[in-house]
Amino acid sequence: MVAMSAVSPTYRFAMAACTPAVRWWGRLEVSGLDALPAEGPVLLAGNHDSYWDPVAIGIAGLPRRQICALAKSSLWKPGLGQILDGMGQIPIERGKGDAHAMDRAIAELRAGACIGVFPEGTRSLGRELRARSGFGRLADAVPEAHLICCRVTGTVDIPKFPRKRPRVRVHFFDPAGGQRQPGEAPDALSVRLLAEIRADAPWVPAGWR
Repeated sequence: MVAMSAVSPTYRFAMAACTPAVRWWGRLEVSGLDALPAEGPVLLAGNHDSYWDPVAIGIAGLPRRQICALAKSSLWKPGLGQILDGMGQIPIERGKGDAHAMDRAIAELRAGACIGVFPEGTRSLGRELRARSGFGRLADAVPEAHLICCRVTGTVDIPKFPRKRPRVRVHFFDPAGGQRQPGEAPDALSVRLLAEIRADAPWVPAGWR
């Protein structure tokens, strides 16, 4: 379990290895970093259009803290799985109501971790996807967690080297509608936060085209 505000050596190494692609080639711009609490339980919601989104968010947030993401379990392959474990990432069986993953995320939150969740559940591939209730259920289970939004743009262009140079932007912000409202259902919370994030981050297809 990741201690409050701790950053593991594996996490630092992985972020450093990806820095040339995101910060230099991607010309990373970070704004609103002060909105990300440096300690204590945090639930971070972000949009998801590219495999590079969690990396860009991790690099952008590193001056403040480590962000442990719920990631699809199929990524846990020999070699990569050990790295993801060392980074504190949490494997989840997508679309199957993975209670074990949710229980672990709840435990990590209560221990003071920052847990990142993509409410859409998968990459958009340019499609408008509905928000899933998982983020809201975590907020319901750990009401003391601070809710933060993260908007990511430009990551879909990172793989287009050398044809198109990206402009990656990561913006952290507190929800304009405030933290979870009394009586707000988990699915309604997820929908509200995703709508705020997507207001300035339209659905964009990833890939070479």
